[in-house]
Amino acid sequence: MRIAPSRSRTLRGGTAAVAAAALVALGAVPALAADPEPDLGVGTIAPVKGVQPGSSFSAPLTFLNKGTAEVPEAWVTYEVSPGLKADETYENCTYYTVNSHDEMPASNVASCRIEQPLKPGVLYGTAKPVSLKALDSAFRDDLRVTVGVEEPGPGDGGTTDPVPGTGDPLTLVEKGPATDADRTNHPEPVAEADVTAANTADFALTGDEQKGEVGKKVTATVKFTNNGPARVQGTRDESVTTVDIRIPKGTSVVKPHGFCDAVTKTHYRCGTSQSWVDVNGGESYPFVLRVDKAVGRTTGEVSFTGQERPFDRNAENDTAQIVIDTGEDEGTAGSSGSNGSTGSSGSTGGSSSTGGSGTTGSTGSTGGTAGSSGGSTVTGGPTTGGATPQTGGNLAATGSDSTAPLIGMAAAALAAGGGIVWAVRRRSATQGS
Repeated sequence: MRIAPSRSRTLRGGTAAVAAAALVALGAVPALAADPEPDLGVGTIAPVKGVQPGSSFSAPLTFLNKGTAEVPEAWVTYEVSPGLKADETYENCTYYTVNSHDEMPASNVASCRIEQPLKPGVLYGTAKPVSLKALDSAFRDDLRVTVGVEEPGPGDGGTTDPVPGTGDPLTLVEKGPATDADRTNHPEPVAEADVTAANTADFALTGDEQKGEVGKKVTATVKFTNNGPARVQGTRDESVTTVDIRIPKGTSVVKPHGFCDAVTKTHYRCGTSQSWVDVNGGESYPFVLRVDKAVGRTTGEVSFTGQERPFDRNAENDTAQIVIDTGEDEGTAGSSGSNGSTGSSGSTGGSSSTGGSGTTGSTGSTGGTAGSSGGSTVTGGPTTGGATPQTGGNLAATGSDSTAPLIGMAAAALAAGGGIVWAVRRRSATQGS
């Protein structure tokens, strides 16, 4: 509620003597009493429950002039969330929609000029209850009523063009002198009430499938969608839902979405940009991933978490997957990287007993050919030298590859004349709404 700026008076005089005389004169005149500020109140509104989508309901409204002076006219405004609208219009009201802005959802507004005096200490009510309609998207909605002596402005969100009503004017009638209980029941010039409809909403998740080679980056996008029919308003300033995303093994996160926080290197929790979601609305969460290992087709699970959703009766689309085709598993690719003449040599080198012998690992020209065929013999050696190194590849599920290989693996890598360094990029995840 805005407080009117205080008024000030400026004293002017040609000389100091005149100014002094004026001050004396002013001191002899009693100060004029300021007009009392209007003190209007809206009666508490009872919650409305169980409304059927597409049906109408009424809301009786009361007002009280708690001041000491009569108010010559007043402005009564009632606004509702997007699942509701005015069921009938009044000729002394204009109707418009305030757009969503900042953290505030959109609202449908009726602004009415009441051209009749409100006597002090008298309780007033609308001649008949205001009629509202629940739309097909109604679910968790609200009604807000204000009363004042000035026409309300559009606010920061901007509005649609006002449309005048066509029905009989909205008028107030006297209900009698206000009691102490009436004064208690009209504490502020604004009142709010929840309006809940018997409706459902289908929250759905969609995964993604990408293909990439080792060392390359891919972008996998998870989508959350509200399939309706209800628009869902959650708790103000909180995400309307939360999505858990597990990163596929063999990959690591280069850049997560800004609405997502890291729980671990392979587990992210994502929120929403607003505390509501419209029908067919939702969020997209693109993740830039790097393929660190060739482990074939690898998957990461996506699911809802956090808030309960009793309104969502379709569980079939509550989970999804991120699928990344990273290429052939390194454990089976030992011979594929060699030419035909060295293929048998690669398979000989792949046997655990022969692979362990230094002489067979470098047999004649076969060893040289293996050096030119990528390090498939070098890579294949640790993989086929025992199941442990390949199982250790599961560390990719934590967003990194093993940086402390077995001593034998390190020796093999050094013998091949190269070292492998795995860099893990980390970032601080930021919150969406």
